[in-house]
Amino acid sequence: MAVVLIVEDELFTRELAGMYIEDWGHTALYSSCVEEAIGLLRTNQPIDALFTDIYLRTAVFGGCDLAHQAMILRPGLRVLYTTGNSATVQLTSRFVVGGLFLGKPYTPLQLQASVAEMLAN
Repeated sequence: MAVVLIVEDELFTRELAGMYIEDWGHTALYSSCVEEAIGLLRTNQPIDALFTDIYLRTAVFGGCDLAHQAMILRPGLRVLYTTGNSATVQLTSRFVVGGLFLGKPYTPLQLQASVAEMLAN
């Protein structure tokens, strides 16, 4: 099973996604901001995948910047992006650079399918 780092500034959304991911047998690590996530990525902690919101209100940098830095720190890291921003959802294709995209709101089944697809790649 995989270790998934969840980066989401909304506490409820972050914890709910983590609960589902753990229910599916994976390990979830939690971060509310880019800086904390990069700190985790710089440790020896095993991390197989990153599930990040694109727009993080509490950060100077967003999820795309985080993913770019994460892939430098951890080559081969798999990424799943998400956002509820309707303009971004309309402009973002299903596959974004370096990862997959899942629009908000998503159902548990949609999250499960996207996590499985991300981990299979």
